[in-house]
Amino acid sequence: MKTAYKRVLLKLSGEALAGERKNGVDAQIVGNICDKVKEVIDMGVQVSIVVGGGNFWRGRYGHEMERTTSDYMGMLATTINGLALQDALEARGIHTRLQTAIEMRQIAEPYIKRKAIKHLDKGRVVIFACGTGNPYFSTDTGAALRAAETESEVILLAKTIDGVYSADPKEDKDAVKYDEISYLDILNKDLKVMDSTATSLCRDNKIPLVVFGIDDPDNIVKIIKGERIGTIVK
Repeated sequence: MKTAYKRVLLKLSGEALAGERKNGVDAQIVGNICDKVKEVIDMGVQVSIVVGGGNFWRGRYGHEMERTTSDYMGMLATTINGLALQDALEARGIHTRLQTAIEMRQIAEPYIKRKAIKHLDKGRVVIFACGTGNPYFSTDTGAALRAAETESEVILLAKTIDGVYSADPKEDKDAVKYDEISYLDILNKDLKVMDSTATSLCRDNKIPLVVFGIDDPDNIVKIIKGERIGTIVK
């Protein structure tokens, strides 16, 4: 089957895995997402995943805590989510590798670019956890970095809203949805799509971004087939 992309990076927030529970992992939601990832793999597309950890820990919860400590706790949370995704994918017969930016050899491989690309070439899903492995950097920046390193053609940015808007549509009923927008416009208008570091990294490396709603996981398959879903950032 002809697809719009051959190698993609899927960025999932931790909150997307929690669903209405807002925290923890909802096995049904994880399963639904992994079903669609399997469809994409069966189409011959190479997939890597970067996952956040906000369903277990967010930096703002640690406002009385030293920043680096809070950030490292967040990295551990992404590993929990990575293990959940790995388990669900392998239950569906998909070979996976979990790679972490902080070494924890008993449960995951340390991140090595060449190994990651080799796994992708063999049709395995590679899950990247722990962001960049550094405090003060978000998992959005981790996604931009891993996409650049693995030469992914696009980042699929799964959100709880269905694209990029001029303002938060949940707070402003007059917010306008963009079908297409540039990274420079996102920076100039201070739109909260990704943090500025991640946005600049994507812009500098000319990595397009598709922002879409994960409420319907089938959107992942539709994007791979070339349908215009959500907002394209380039």
